[in-house]
Amino acid sequence: MAKSIMVQGTMSNAGKSLFTAGLCRVFKQAGYKVAPFKSQNMALNSYITKEGLEMGRAQVVQAEAAGQEPSVLMNPILLKPTNDQGSQVIVNGEVLGNMNAADYFQYKTKLIPNIMASYQTLDQNNDVIVIEGAGSPAEINLQEDDIVNMGMAKMAKAPVLLVADIDRGGVFASIYGTVMLLSEDERKMIKGIVINKFRGDVEILRPGLRMIEEKVNIPVIGVVPYLNIDIEDEDSLSERIAVDKTVQAVDIAVIRLPRMSNFTDFNVFELIPGVSLRYVKSMAELKNPDMIILPGTKNTMADLLWLRQSGLEAKIKKQAADGETIVFGVCGGYQMLGETLEDPFGVEEGGSLTGMGLLDMKTIFSKQKTRTQVEGRFSQFDGVLAGLSSIRFHGYEIHMGVTETGDVEPLTHIDIESGLQVQKMEGARKLNVMGSYVHGIFDEEGVAVAIAECLLNKKGLDSTSLKRLSYKQYKEQQYDRLADEIRTHVDMAAIVNILEAGV
Repeated sequence: MAKSIMVQGTMSNAGKSLFTAGLCRVFKQAGYKVAPFKSQNMALNSYITKEGLEMGRAQVVQAEAAGQEPSVLMNPILLKPTNDQGSQVIVNGEVLGNMNAADYFQYKTKLIPNIMASYQTLDQNNDVIVIEGAGSPAEINLQEDDIVNMGMAKMAKAPVLLVADIDRGGVFASIYGTVMLLSEDERKMIKGIVINKFRGDVEILRPGLRMIEEKVNIPVIGVVPYLNIDIEDEDSLSERIAVDKTVQAVDIAVIRLPRMSNFTDFNVFELIPGVSLRYVKSMAELKNPDMIILPGTKNTMADLLWLRQSGLEAKIKKQAADGETIVFGVCGGYQMLGETLEDPFGVEEGGSLTGMGLLDMKTIFSKQKTRTQVEGRFSQFDGVLAGLSSIRFHGYEIHMGVTETGDVEPLTHIDIESGLQVQKMEGARKLNVMGSYVHGIFDEEGVAVAIAECLLNKKGLDSTSLKRLSYKQYKEQQYDRLADEIRTHVDMAAIVNILEAGV
């Protein structure tokens, strides 16, 4: 059986996911077989496993840090918001259905057997399990029948580390308030406090650390600085998409749709010198980029209406028509590029909607979700992005629509699907407009750099200094850096003692 430890936070975005990933890496480097676990995750960023099952990307990051193949056992419940009051509920990697918040609140305890079956399987096959909570354990309206914070800690009999974000201010109040709003037995489960995102001289902080330890009777076991480490973020609270970036030699603009999903598809572009990757949500922010990306979305029809009402659709169509700007759609963004979207089963909004009309195709939403990992190559084609021709890629499809194409060329050829050899055409392109269902299509070594080279060459700029890069190797380096920072700033001996002692 595995030893377990749980990471909870005083609030959302306290740094739980990153700290959990860091602990996974530290334990892996120490020779343990370690697995992450989060009973319930709410996120629009998701991933398809080799088995064709869906899980949250935060646990994929943690699995990578742990050196393990991502598995839905690590995230048995995934909630993907469809609107402000409801979510698609995914259990063990498969869609259970859509529920509003009130219905799910009443239903969730029925999922405890699913949670514990996943946890027990990990328990039997690992040395250490690092569990992540969600939000704050002190949400007093949610404490009854909790399945993701103290409720999960009790089920797993796991000691708890409480992570608090000092960067936002009020860190001591948030620690004290969180602890005091818990029941006495829950307070006793918290064995250590970690102050996260600290800037400044820790010696100035020490009197406060001593005082908070006295008030809550829990030791502070680490003060982690604000880290400049490039690891994939949770979608809803990412600072990455909020930063106003300077336009560089190659300018790529991602449309920041209200229900944008899997924005991590584009992180690789940020590693290329001379490339700016900007997330924009207005015509004024769009400017005149070299490439516009329409990302995935949890509600294609609603986000297309937003795009239309904001004036961005007309601006994108105008820039596409001039032939100078590349327009690339991924998943839901790909569906938007077509002539029509039809929803006969009410999967999204119901009815039909006119698309952007940039590609001759139509999408019909179906009840069944496509979930598969794929490998293939880009087609052979002319034009600005001819340098992409025949480059291989690897990614995954996750969508609830079937797209029928007309007078367009295929963007890619798929030759491996769910581990099996196939031969099929995928995606669509016409001149400077193109799209694909494949998430992660830019991550494979050479793809993003080839796009940057093509756009530089189009502008008559030198591209010879660009080098092929391995995004996978880069991520491994970042996980190692994260582990180094945690070992430097956190008392790992104390954490090991907490792990061994349990509750």
